[in-house]
Amino acid sequence: MFGYVVVNKPELKIKDYEKYQQYYCGLCQSLKKTHGKKSQFTLNNDLTFVGILLTGLYEPKETIKKIRCPLHPIHPKLVRSNNYLDYASDITIILTYYKLDDDIQDENSLKSKVFKSILDKEFQRVKNKYPDKVARILKQLNEITHLEKQNNDDLDLISGCFGRVMGEIMIYQDDIFKDDLYNMGFYLGKFIYLIDAFEDIEEDIKKNNYNLLKNKFKNDDFQDYCYNILEMMISKSSFYFEKLPIIENADILKNIIYSGIWTKFELIKKKRLEEKR
Repeated sequence: MFGYVVVNKPELKIKDYEKYQQYYCGLCQSLKKTHGKKSQFTLNNDLTFVGILLTGLYEPKETIKKIRCPLHPIHPKLVRSNNYLDYASDITIILTYYKLDDDIQDENSLKSKVFKSILDKEFQRVKNKYPDKVARILKQLNEITHLEKQNNDDLDLISGCFGRVMGEIMIYQDDIFKDDLYNMGFYLGKFIYLIDAFEDIEEDIKKNNYNLLKNKFKNDDFQDYCYNILEMMISKSSFYFEKLPIIENADILKNIIYSGIWTKFELIKKKRLEEKR
């Protein structure tokens, strides 16, 4: 369920996009520093967003340095580092590990088995670092698995489980921002689960995999139905975002929340329209 919380690059100022890239590369470097080179394959935009959000909220002391990236060797790249990006890198390991475990159960993927074994040591280390948080995340992921095996199509119930996963992830510490961060993450998590189901619907039907939207897919208003629900989820998420006193990185975050997350939806719609033609 990675890859939905992204920037809308054409709508972002050049200086803000460059800054976003500094955080993205910063998360990559944090993964390398904290969890080893192979963990860099777990890098994703969604946890970059979490790192930028927490950085904007708490305004920590940051370091900015130039590095030479093997993937972009010609020009040196600026990268940012702070403790919130380190937190995001820890959570990246947790979510990736559980995603690999899910792939193994669903498809018996050899590739996932190998990568999971590579991440096992780092996963155990992060699990010991945040035992209560990881336990709460695992509880919700197990509940999703249970409900999917029952072929339960209660949209609010199932998406709410992943909402609680994202709620847990958003909370860095127990303070006055805790509730708003949790609620923002809760509705964002529901959005992510639902748009993932929206994207995968054809393939899941073809492979006879679980998808909570199966019973709605043949309806003429399927896309409008999904859009209205997704809009409701992100509206509620943005309501709690606006309650947070964020000035630093605000333009980047608003680009993602109000525009970036819809880019994948539009791409899916465009692809389906082309296939029908």
